[in-house]
Amino acid sequence: MDPVADSPEEPVKEIAMPRSLFYLGSAGLLTVMIVEAIAVAGRHLRYPLLGALEIVQAAIVPTACAAMVITTLCQAHAIVHLLLDRLPQPLRGWTRRAGWFAAGVLFAALCTGEVWLTGDFWNSFEETDVLHIPLQPLRILVTVTAGLLAAIFFHRAARAERA
Repeated sequence: MDPVADSPEEPVKEIAMPRSLFYLGSAGLLTVMIVEAIAVAGRHLRYPLLGALEIVQAAIVPTACAAMVITTLCQAHAIVHLLLDRLPQPLRGWTRRAGWFAAGVLFAALCTGEVWLTGDFWNSFEETDVLHIPLQPLRILVTVTAGLLAAIFFHRAARAERA
């Protein structure tokens, strides 16, 4: 019998999920579906929907941000157990905390870069080419999301049980 294959999964803690995140992500996906359906039908009827790609790109940003926050809060990220389950228990906990810390560093770096880009382009009135959708609110959303994800991972690494 393989001791690794029979190892019990860690229980996932139930958390109170803000419904607004779910609805934000759902609204973005619904927008993408509607716009793409209209764009495909329009292409077949020889009436293309100009700017469909820009609308889809703008709608995906809040959807992706909400999905990343929900996945992180629910601890639903994919984890490779090939190495982790073969480590001794104390080392397993340390490795898990180190992974959370590394994820926090990654998202802190993304947040820093996004703050830098947002600051550089703040007065440039950056917008899409066809529909002139302003990119500033999308940059702010990505910046806030990256900062929030960094904080969640750092908090998780600092508060993890010492095995």
